[in-house]
Amino acid sequence: MNLQTITVIAYIWLAIAIVVHITMFFVTAPFGRHTTENWGISINNKTAWIVMEMPSLLIMLCFLFRGHNSFNSYVWILFVLWIIHYFNRTLIYPFRIKATPKKMPLVIACSGAWFNLVNAGLNGYYLSELAPSDKYNASWLTSLPFIVGILLFFCGLIINWKADTILINLRKPGETGYKIPQGFLFKYVSSPNLFGEIMEWSGFALMAFNLPALTFMVWTFANLVPRAKNHHDWYLKHFPDYPKERKIVFPFLF
Repeated sequence: MNLQTITVIAYIWLAIAIVVHITMFFVTAPFGRHTTENWGISINNKTAWIVMEMPSLLIMLCFLFRGHNSFNSYVWILFVLWIIHYFNRTLIYPFRIKATPKKMPLVIACSGAWFNLVNAGLNGYYLSELAPSDKYNASWLTSLPFIVGILLFFCGLIINWKADTILINLRKPGETGYKIPQGFLFKYVSSPNLFGEIMEWSGFALMAFNLPALTFMVWTFANLVPRAKNHHDWYLKHFPDYPKERKIVFPFLF
């Protein structure tokens, strides 16, 4: 594929993201606390997370080590950052979460796998095959987009991991119910884990400064903001004492 083809695919994918974003405010993805049995065959929640996230990890590893230009510049840094996130999401996070009777619909797991396949495919192919040879050179490492972007990425990564840890540890052994998370950024928003992930990929897009990376940032926002609103509304519905001052996902804003 050439750059023109990738550009057309990316713009189509961006348009789909906008449609999905609007739709998700009206249709709640049925997993986690929103689980329902109305979406057909369901599978174990740990297995489902691995099925969803594995394509992104494997595709970027393949492009990193088999791409023509992956090591001809500092573009490998972007690959490593992507792999750090998805190594955790694929091979660590699923084994940290508690096994619950609630399962994930197979269609949701497969949809997530497709989402990751397209996003990793677009970004991996562009970075390893199409990125200009002088785009990610030594001067890129000292540029403002790189410095701000990598700070955003790691701040978001830390926020995401810390918030995930708080959520995972809410239940004591043997407990299955839900509790109100406290402390850290939960003081300000209902879903700091999702806020951290949005921050991560915003930083990545700023560093990479290309259309596929922008596309993935938009998709991250399109998926996670409605998801965060669903969580926030669920907390308000199930906990009369839920802190009313908490925002949904962006501290002090929304």
